[in-house]
Formats: sequence, structure tokens, C-alpha cells
Amino acid sequence: MKRILSAVLACALMLALTACGGNSDNAASGATGVEDGVLTVAMECVYAPYNWTQTDDSNGAVPISNNPGAYANGYDVMIAKKICEANGWELEIVQSDWDSLVPGIQSGLFDAVIAGQSMTAERSKQVDFAGPYFYATMVCLTKADSPYASAKSIADLAGGKCTAQISTIWYDKCLPQIDGAIVQSASETATAMLMNLETDMVDFVCTDMPTAKGAVNTYPHMVILDFSGTDGDFKFSEQERAENVNIGISVMKGNTVLKDAINSVLSTMTEDDFNDLMVKAISVQPKQA
Repeated sequence: MKRILSAVLACALMLALTACGGNSDNAASGATGVEDGVLTVAMECVYAPYNWTQTDDSNGAVPISNNPGAYANGYDVMIAKKICEANGWELEIVQSDWDSLVPGIQSGLFDAVIAGQSMTAERSKQVDFAGPYFYATMVCLTKADSPYASAKSIADLAGGKCTAQISTIWYDKCLPQIDGAIVQSASETATAMLMNLETDMVDFVCTDMPTAKGAVNTYPHMVILDFSGTDGDFKFSEQERAENVNIGISVMKGNTVLKDAINSVLSTMTEDDFNDLMVKAISVQPKQA
């Protein structure tokens, strides 16, 4: 079923790419994409605690429009609901593979992506970002009985097999900084990344703090290796650091009206507000999300 849904979404994306060539012009002319009163938001729905899939509407979950009978919840859904409530919009959640998120925005298939995306310079060439809507710390995750559980710096991870999610800062910029690490193929999703660790395919993974905390909630025998604030942390320039820790909401290039509408809501929230909402998301996360 999942492959069928992915194929349907891919077909829809191809049609949008060929039929919606004027969307960037619409954005430039002041159109938001939400003239129908519905904000269509894409996310993976498998990236807890940012987003996940569940079987009912408990804890404020929202139906997934392209996955009948399934509901999305998590930090991203909670943020999307706040944006919609403030602007008087209805919320539509669409499930999409990670690599289809940016193309979906570019084609106009989605109005916005709220999916734990870092506001990287590369992505910013393709989409515009509202936010940040979360500030994340990069960490590693291993098992409590692993010889790497006592690591005090990334240098102590040398020799270990590792992975991270595909097309992320963790895989592209963090893992290469660990001298002597045996980097495996990237995982397609955060869930697959964690399963690689759970099944001992790797010794540790690299991710952000919310994902790590969500993982420990599901797998209590995993431990977080947080080197932030020490000499043994990952090294980045100030610009790279900002890109790595800032999580944003992507919209079509030039769609300043929608970007500003989203920012008008996010600007009323503090970093503490974001952190408190993330704690709430983790508290209601299903154990197998």
C-alpha cells in the first residue's frame, strides 16, 4: 500500500510540474495558494517527534488526505494547527517522501512543508523559508551497552559504523567530521535510521535533539551523546551553525504573502514556547511512531 501511495503522489507531482508552470508568477503577484481557505501542508508522517502516523484522531491528530484512515500528529502538526487557527484556514495534511518535499513546493503541489527541515543555504536557493519554528542541537545516539556510550567527543566515535537520514545535515556535514568513522549508506527515513541502530547494523547515528529524545521515548535502551558546548562538538562556521540548528517552514520562492502570514504567527512564540510544545509532542508520541 505504501508503494502504491508513493506512486500516486509521484504521478501527481509530475502532473503538477507540467501543468502548474505559472505558480511562481502567481506567488510573485501576491497569491498565497490559500485562496480556497485550505493550507495544504506536506510532511513525511514518519519522523517522530516532528511528525508521525497514527490510527485515530487522539491527542489532536489530523487526517492524512492521501492516506485514508490514517492520521498525522506531532510537533509539525501542532505548529501547522496554530498557523491555521490564527489565519482562519483549514488544515490539510499530505504525506510525502522526504525527497519529494522541495519539488512539491516548487510545483505548487503543496502550499507549505512543515517537516523538520533545516534552513540550509542549498534549500534556500529552491524555496523560501518562514521561521525558524524550532532550534535543534545536533547529537549522536547509541545503545546504553555500546562501547561508544561513554564517548565524550566525536573523536571517541572513531571506528564505529554509523548512518543518518538521507539528504540531511547529519549525513552530509556531521558524519564526515568523525575521523575514522565507518559511514554506511544513508537511511531513507528517520525510522529506518533508528531501526539500523536497534538491529545493530550500525553503532551510532547522528540526528537532532528532538529526534533523539523521541527515539529514547520509543527505545529506552538508547542514549543520547550531546557534545554541544564542548571542544569535541561538530565544527561549523557561524553561518553553517545557524543553518544546522534552525528548522524552518518552506514555501514557494517569491510567495512573500504566505511567508509573512506564517511568520506573523511564529513571531509571537519564543524559543521556550517551541521547546514546551516539543515536550508535549514527545509526551503523546506513540511508542512505535
